[in-house]
Amino acid sequence: MNINLPNILTLSRIPILFLIVGLLYLDWPGTATLAFLLFLVAALTDWLDGYIARKFKLVSTFGTLMDALTDKIINVGILIALLTVGIIPKWSIILVLMILSREFLITGLRLIAAGKGVILAAEKSGKIKTVFQIIALSVLLFVPVVDNELDAIIVFNLSGIAHLLYQIGMALLIVATALTVSSGISYIVKYWDLLSETETHLK
Repeated sequence: MNINLPNILTLSRIPILFLIVGLLYLDWPGTATLAFLLFLVAALTDWLDGYIARKFKLVSTFGTLMDALTDKIINVGILIALLTVGIIPKWSIILVLMILSREFLITGLRLIAAGKGVILAAEKSGKIKTVFQIIALSVLLFVPVVDNELDAIIVFNLSGIAHLLYQIGMALLIVATALTVSSGISYIVKYWDLLSETETHLK
């Protein structure tokens, strides 16, 4: 494993996830805002680690695999936290399970490919779904900031704005789920030969 700055930035998203989840469970002033800001930091490291790796030629197999994996861990982890604290409704468990299933399947595909000496780079469809996931999560994490914290310090009522943000966030989450499933199907179709070869070998 190469311990360099891009990999450190990649791995830093894991402890950031636990901090965000912990803050979502706390009902203290400012915790919702801090959780939102930490998620933005995590999103920034997602771009920054790749930029540094490419610019200074520090791209590695470990970094490529872990960057994709940590994206999945933090996005699914935040979704589960939003569900359990009640920021998103119970029916959204369907969306969470669809995203989780896709991410497990593609991670398994990447591991199979890695075992055959093939590194599957992120495809455009996968990058687009990640962007939509990040935007949806950012909006949903901002809802309690507006509803609970900004509303307490601003003279006029912000509940209407918070409700609008919630609706936008849920709409974006539905779109992100559709893109996630679509990109997963695209991956499987594209690399089906790789899976078939593995099955044949196992038989």
